[in-house]
Amino acid sequence: MDLDGLWSSDRARQNTAYEQVMAATAEPVPWAGDVWDDVVAHLAGTDNHDRAIAAQLLGNLAAHDTGGRIERDLPALMAVTRDERFVTARHALKSVWRAGLSGDKARATVVGALAARYREAEGEKNGTLVRHDIVESLRHLRDATQDDAIEAVARELIALEPDPKYRKKYARHWPVSRG
Repeated sequence: MDLDGLWSSDRARQNTAYEQVMAATAEPVPWAGDVWDDVVAHLAGTDNHDRAIAAQLLGNLAAHDTGGRIERDLPALMAVTRDERFVTARHALKSVWRAGLSGDKARATVVGALAARYREAEGEKNGTLVRHDIVESLRHLRDATQDDAIEAVARELIALEPDPKYRKKYARHWPVSRG
């Protein structure tokens, strides 16, 4: 596995390394602790591709982290959700939820961070898309953990949306059960 290739300026090498590493980290990997700090450092790198890769990889690594490292490093990951390059921010937003898979404390921390980010997105350029991604991420986290408290948070956030069109769009991720 070409871990150094993740940060290569050769995009073909970088893409190949990315695909390999993301596939490998869908499950716990013994080398997670060895690369964790390097991945976190790349969240603030100068290359937006590196920031996007780091955000996605950290989400995968954090999903299996038993050491509570994500609670320390979540602010750095959340900072990428405000990236100057919106595509990079979206990659981070769509990955953050995985960090909530490693346990109750991590899940509560991630849900709180996503809720805060949702509230901050009002008035931002692309704010409605940011909010949509957050609601969708909360749905993924709820489905993966079966934690019904996440649904309550998501519904509270959706209710904050002043525009009925977007409120309806966000609510599509949380249909009312007909059971």
